[in-house]
Amino acid sequence: METTKMNPSEPRKEEEETRVVVSDEEVEQLKQSLPKELSFGKLELIKYQGFWYAVDTDLFKTSLMFQRHFSAKDSDLIVASFPKTGTTWLKALLYSVVNRFKHPSNQSPLLTHHPHELVYRLENDIYGEAFEYPRPHHLSELPSPRLFHTHLSFTTLPETIKASRCRVLYIARNPLDTIVSFMFFVLKPLKMILGDDFQPTIQDFFEDFCAGKICHGPFFDHVVEYWKQSLEQPNKVLFLKYEDLKEDPTFQLKRVAEFVGMPFSCIEESEGAVEELVEMCSINNLKELEVNKTGVINKIHDKKSYFRKGEVGDWSHYITPTMAERMKKLMEEKFEGTGLSFQLLPH
Repeated sequence: METTKMNPSEPRKEEEETRVVVSDEEVEQLKQSLPKELSFGKLELIKYQGFWYAVDTDLFKTSLMFQRHFSAKDSDLIVASFPKTGTTWLKALLYSVVNRFKHPSNQSPLLTHHPHELVYRLENDIYGEAFEYPRPHHLSELPSPRLFHTHLSFTTLPETIKASRCRVLYIARNPLDTIVSFMFFVLKPLKMILGDDFQPTIQDFFEDFCAGKICHGPFFDHVVEYWKQSLEQPNKVLFLKYEDLKEDPTFQLKRVAEFVGMPFSCIEESEGAVEELVEMCSINNLKELEVNKTGVINKIHDKKSYFRKGEVGDWSHYITPTMAERMKKLMEEKFEGTGLSFQLLPH
């Protein structure tokens, strides 16, 4: 990466690290007082400000640290998403757009770094301990525009993000493909938490997803919040659909570039620059890079697990027709009056 690691003085480092501490005692007191539910019959969740967090992880604590102490800059660009809705793809696209004048395509850091190592998740990577760098006391060192990511809902974002002129790019995906992708992605870490005898079915994932009992859920509340913000503040929040990206990635990438204030020039378009970035960031290309085949992210997830199929309608191989009909009715109910809809199968 091109990031220059400065060496702040020790007093400043200690001061910054102390400033972002949320005490374990406070976290435990909150956990005891908050509503609780079991997901998959075994995983304990707590509900904070309307959304669910797993008790047996550090995510709740690190989310509080991010929420209370992150100071947004007007130039920040933040990818937001519900888990397994196209986050990795959008990170790659955004990074490529912003850094296209720094690196020729054949020298892009995406060829040697996983997208999650280039666009940092705030509540895990910055305020957690996924990486040694950057940590909270390094935030002022990062070059502008700083690229970040979060799975937090809009209402639970730090107030500085809402009040500043920083921009948020939200990606959403139809709920049935989201469920299937989520199931394959979390099976390994869930077994690490709950034991190898944990054998949930697609029905288990479906039921808890529909009930909203899933980390960062309820899904529908999460999506609708950002959708409404994109309508009310179109210069603040860009709402992208995974299915639209699959159908016309060139058009959607140009939307991203315009939104972040770095539109493609006529010359770039005529020279095929947009299509070149689309191809470089495609799931088929990224999954074949050696850097994405081995190793782990956040000390838990296999790098290769972020690149499965990426197909619209893959849910039809796992979700029964009865379940699909239930979801269609739930979508009608949850999206009524919002103007929001999702494509469930490829055109």
